[in-house]
Amino acid sequence: MERFGLVGLPNAGKSSLYNALTGGGALAAPYPFATKDPNIGVAMVPDERLDQLAEMSQSKKTIHAQVEVVDIGGLVEGASTGEGLGNKFLANIREVDAIVFVLRAFEDDDIVGSPDPLEHLRVVEIELALADLETVEKRLKQTERAAKLDKTMVEEAAALKTAYDSLSEGLPLYRAGLSDDVRATLAPHFLLTNRRVLVVVNVGEDDLDSIPEKEALVAAEFNNAGDNVEIIGMCVQLEAEAAAITDHDERREILEGFGLGEGALFRMVRSAYHLLGLRTFMTTGDKESRAWTFYEGSTAPVCAGRIHTDFQRGFIRAEVIQWDELLKHGSWNAAKDVGKMRVEGKDYVAQDGDVMEFRFNV
Repeated sequence: MERFGLVGLPNAGKSSLYNALTGGGALAAPYPFATKDPNIGVAMVPDERLDQLAEMSQSKKTIHAQVEVVDIGGLVEGASTGEGLGNKFLANIREVDAIVFVLRAFEDDDIVGSPDPLEHLRVVEIELALADLETVEKRLKQTERAAKLDKTMVEEAAALKTAYDSLSEGLPLYRAGLSDDVRATLAPHFLLTNRRVLVVVNVGEDDLDSIPEKEALVAAEFNNAGDNVEIIGMCVQLEAEAAAITDHDERREILEGFGLGEGALFRMVRSAYHLLGLRTFMTTGDKESRAWTFYEGSTAPVCAGRIHTDFQRGFIRAEVIQWDELLKHGSWNAAKDVGKMRVEGKDYVAQDGDVMEFRFNV
């Protein structure tokens, strides 16, 4: 299961966000390093498309896609040289697929430190870039020596040199304007900043009107990051309290009362999911309607393999229709009767929102 890690300075709201996403019981306390070992939980990816298909099919079960969430202990200035949780903290980040920065933008007299999200961002980015710089510097020397004897290493050496130049200027790789090819070449080195980033700007409960302003303030710092960074403002405490309410209608009523619509929590999960390059196809029937995760660009046989390896090994064809087209016709058979069901072969590239049935023979 793909995972994203919550990263930020102590008491920025990481553990509260983790609890809201996963229903977990991580300690959220107003002192540094309440989280020493990472908490790991699972967050559901909300999808109204799946809910509507389940209702159409009168499914007994509805199974949403899921992602793993890792609540990593607070980062402090000097982490790259061993301060705070030091190398243990950095090692935990290396194990995630995408990073969620949680930046404090609220006042609290009980919490030490600045409520300026840009100051939090500065510390986090510098520490991650310094850690990457140390890694790249060692590997660049080794690779440049190897490239003199092995020409297949030249491309890797060039990519490491490009990374070194950016990191030397304190510039994280996700906003260094690197090409996809360079980032792919660097991927085996598991660099901390060679990942996409979701930024959560955490405001106070009395400061909800400032969310657009705080989002814009942080977004201005990422104007050179392209599609590698997304920014969402929210009040984590309010979202966590709403998430604890099990009654869906009551929860929605509370969020709408604050003018927050469905809330930022669901938007954040969907953004993190897409940031990882993940997309969804669905299956539906009276037994269950289910969302299946695939990477953007995957073919139909690869998607079939997400259900079972036999489906991929013996793939014959896929019957495919987009979710809204299926809903319009009211059932699988009705869509098939009017010729709206497509038959696709091994080269078909799956699209987000496809509803599929697979034919296979093993």
